[in-house]
Amino acid sequence: MDIGGRLAVVTGGGSGMGRELVVQLASGGCDVATCDVHETDLAETVRLALDTAPDARVTAHRCDVSDEAQVAAFRDEVLAQHDRDHVNLLFNNAGVAGGYSFVADDRRDWDRTFAICWGGVYNCSRAFVPLLVASDAGYLVNTSSVNGFWAALGPEVPHSAYSTAKFAVKGFSEALITDFRVHAPHVKVAVVMPGPVGTGIVANTMSVLADDESLAESMREVSDAFAAKAPVSAREAATIILDGVRRDEWRILVGDDARALDDAMRADPVSAYGADGLGLRSITG
Repeated sequence: MDIGGRLAVVTGGGSGMGRELVVQLASGGCDVATCDVHETDLAETVRLALDTAPDARVTAHRCDVSDEAQVAAFRDEVLAQHDRDHVNLLFNNAGVAGGYSFVADDRRDWDRTFAICWGGVYNCSRAFVPLLVASDAGYLVNTSSVNGFWAALGPEVPHSAYSTAKFAVKGFSEALITDFRVHAPHVKVAVVMPGPVGTGIVANTMSVLADDESLAESMREVSDAFAAKAPVSAREAATIILDGVRRDEWRILVGDDARALDDAMRADPVSAYGADGLGLRSITG
């Protein structure tokens, strides 16, 4: 899809890949509406986008994507502020980590993680897919994860809520390929499978899930360190995603780790959850 002159919606635009998607979409000629729960971060995203593309229309909206009423209000604001009756691109990017163990961890964290990582995709798709259908050309881009291939952080490290959500995002996206072909052939769908990317997901997770501000601050330091060491930067990831959209791809792998994990799972899925995890400890870090 040629993104020039289109209207794009990006969730989780306050940092990381979401922020970089907003900036690069604006520089590519898109008008953009983006949402997040962190309004200060959103304002910085808008500033960066307009520094790059001063003629673009970029709007910021506070929205918790796990709340269907807030998503509906976000949709209505987008249509009103951009004076459109449709959108062309929806990037379901918002997400947090957490809910590591279904057995041992607090149910609140598990439910909250699942509600954002899967419920946010579902709520935003329900709200915005009719507006993609109303366009002359639409594209739904859902961010899953390598945890949508392999449901753990390591052979001894569960990541159950996040992984369950990311498997759901992957399956939902693949199911829509045929659904759109039959019922809305001018709308495409892509599932994005990133490996480790230098984003603020750790800090964002703590700001959403943690009650202790000092703990949240310490986790922000951990998040910054992770972002600095990640093999793929948020900017590079956004570029890979948008290049895939321009090529009309339905499956977008981000990073060598994602490709290696995909290959490993295809080669020997039965052994994936064995003691050595197919040697995936080195792939996921």
